[in-house]
Amino acid sequence: LSASLVFEQEYHGVEGDSASCAELYCLLSALSSQPILQGLAVTGAMNQHGEVMAIGGVNEKIEGYFRICKRLGLDGKQGVLIPSRNISHLLLDDDVIEAVEQGQFHIYAADTVQDGIALLTGVAAGEVDAQGKYAASSLLAMVEQKLKQLRDAYAVNRVTRLS
Repeated sequence: LSASLVFEQEYHGVEGDSASCAELYCLLSALSSQPILQGLAVTGAMNQHGEVMAIGGVNEKIEGYFRICKRLGLDGKQGVLIPSRNISHLLLDDDVIEAVEQGQFHIYAADTVQDGIALLTGVAAGEVDAQGKYAASSLLAMVEQKLKQLRDAYAVNRVTRLS
């Protein structure tokens, strides 16, 4: 399988580099069959090494999602996942800070895509060992297994069509 993800700099819908982490998390979730926590909003750009890059408007994004959650009713499970590189840029409204202090809203930060997907699914992303393998219980091992299944299904289907 060869895949390319391109995140153009556009400003409507769910697009642009600030959505690149969220889009990759969705893809990893689908391939691994591991659900993502639905109370968490995600923002963050990623580079080609899987590092989560800083984004603009972090305060507005957090406060906007917080207002939606507050209107619907805070349940202690909602929050946001932001780039660690944006932590020093936080200057949030008092009601957001109070909700965080009371455990009703959460602000998480990620340095890497692996950190983010582990938080969102509750499953460790996994690291490649000396033999180039992931631990069987890791999320990336699940993704790798699914990709192998897709490859094998494609190969069988292709051979069948050629026969």
